[in-house]
Amino acid sequence: MTRVRRPSRQTVAILDALAAKASDWSHGYDLCRALGLKAGTVYPILIRLAERGYVETAWEQDAPQGRPPRHLYRLSAAGAEHVRALRRADATHSSRRSRAAGRPAPGGAAAAAPGTGAVAGSPA
Repeated sequence: MTRVRRPSRQTVAILDALAAKASDWSHGYDLCRALGLKAGTVYPILIRLAERGYVETAWEQDAPQGRPPRHLYRLSAAGAEHVRALRRADATHSSRRSRAAGRPAPGGAAAAAPGTGAVAGSPA
């Protein structure tokens, strides 16, 4: 049986940042700044994601004079599907963890009654 490895939190953060921009291109440096991650973390992850087909890459076409073109990144269709699968897995995992700890899943039967602030089924 093959074990599926969970991506690192840094990888998930990069995927989420790219997913938030949908079809827009991002610079690696902008991702570093936005996520508070170092280039030595971000660029190897972007390379791995590109090798796996989750990220599309391109060179900047209209670089300002005096600056070399920068590499651009955006989520591919396969990457968008991967992000959706990760989110489904997280939701399933959270639901299982909540049940195992004896807590209702988010939005479960013990949700607050509308307008009361009270939990449904609990004494007033």
